[in-house]
Amino acid sequence: MYGSEAGRSNNTSRRAATLLSGVAVGSLLLTGCFSSGGDKDKPNGESRNNGPKQSDAPFWVNPEGLASEALARAEREGKKDEARLIRKIADRPAGEWIRPEQAEDQTRKITEAAAAAKTPPILVMYNIPHRDCGQYSKGGARSADEYRQFTDAVVRGIGDRAASVVIEPDALPHIMVPGCVPQHMHDEQYTLMKEAVDKLKSLPNTKVYLDAGNPHWIRDPGGMVTPLKRAGIDAADGFSLNVSNYQTTEENIEYGKRLSSMVGGKQFVIDTSRNGNGPMDGKEDEEAWCNPPGRALGEPPTTRTADKLVDAYMWIKRPGESDGACKGGPAAGQWHHEYALELARNAEKS
Repeated sequence: MYGSEAGRSNNTSRRAATLLSGVAVGSLLLTGCFSSGGDKDKPNGESRNNGPKQSDAPFWVNPEGLASEALARAEREGKKDEARLIRKIADRPAGEWIRPEQAEDQTRKITEAAAAAKTPPILVMYNIPHRDCGQYSKGGARSADEYRQFTDAVVRGIGDRAASVVIEPDALPHIMVPGCVPQHMHDEQYTLMKEAVDKLKSLPNTKVYLDAGNPHWIRDPGGMVTPLKRAGIDAADGFSLNVSNYQTTEENIEYGKRLSSMVGGKQFVIDTSRNGNGPMDGKEDEEAWCNPPGRALGEPPTTRTADKLVDAYMWIKRPGESDGACKGGPAAGQWHHEYALELARNAEKS
C-alpha cells in the first residue's frame, strides 16, 4: 500500500525550544500570535465537502493513506460528521515519507500512480544518520554508505517521472544545535545531502528542496546560509520551511524571502498542513511543538501562493499523524484520530 507508514515518523522541524541566531545559541519556547495569510490565494475547491479531485490538486493525492483509511472507517460506521471532517485531510495531497527498507519499490509505485493521475507527488527523504538527535524520531541510516544506497534507490524509483522531493527535514538545523549531531558527523551529513541533491537533480523532472527549519527555530536566516550552501542549495530548486510546525504562512513568507535573498534568490515551499491557527503559546511547555491542542489545518496545498518566491504551499507533514507519544498521542507517525478531527474542526472556525 502506498499509505503504509509503519516505522516512519514525521514530527519534524519543531525544535523551536532551541533558538539559533547566526552562531549564537540560546533557549526559546514556542510563542507567537495568530496572523492569517489571507483567503485570496486559497484554491477554489477548498470549501467543497468532497475536497479537490485529482485533476484539481497541484500534487498527487494518495488514495490509500492513513487518512483515507480513517475516512473509510468513519463511513462504514455511519459517522457522517467525522467522515466530513476527515475528508478535508484525506482528499488533499500530503507528503509521502519514503521508507528506507522499501525505498525503490515505494517510490516507484507512488511516482507511477502519480504519473497516471498527471499530478506530481511530494516525496520526503528522512533517513540521515543520527536522525532527530536520538529523540522521538530517532533512527536513520546506520552508515554513510547505507544512506547512499537509500538515495540511489529513491533516484531509481523516480526515474523520468515528475516529483517534488524535500530532503531531510530538521537535518541542517540539528547540525547547528550544539551537542545534537556529533561534531565528527557534520561533514558527512553535509556531503550526503549534497550528493542527494546532485543525484536527484540529474533526473529530468524532479524538483528538490533542502529543509531550512522554521522562523522560530533559526531566528536569523543568515545563520542558515552556510549550512544550505554546504548541503547543495546552489544545485537545488530551493528550500522548505515549517515542516511539521505551526508558524504562520505570513511569517514564513517574510522569513523565506530574507533567506532567499542570501542564497541566490532561490524559491521555497511552506508546510501549511497544521498552521491555520498559528503556534501554541508555549511559554511553559518545552514540547509546544508536539501535538499542541487548538491547532487547525492551514491553507490547502496549492501553487497559487501570496508571493512569487513561494513555489507552493504543501502539506509536507501528513495531518492527523502524531508528532510523538506526548499530550496523549500515539507514537510518532501513527494515526491520531481525535487530533485529526480537531485540526479539521478548527479549520472550519478560523
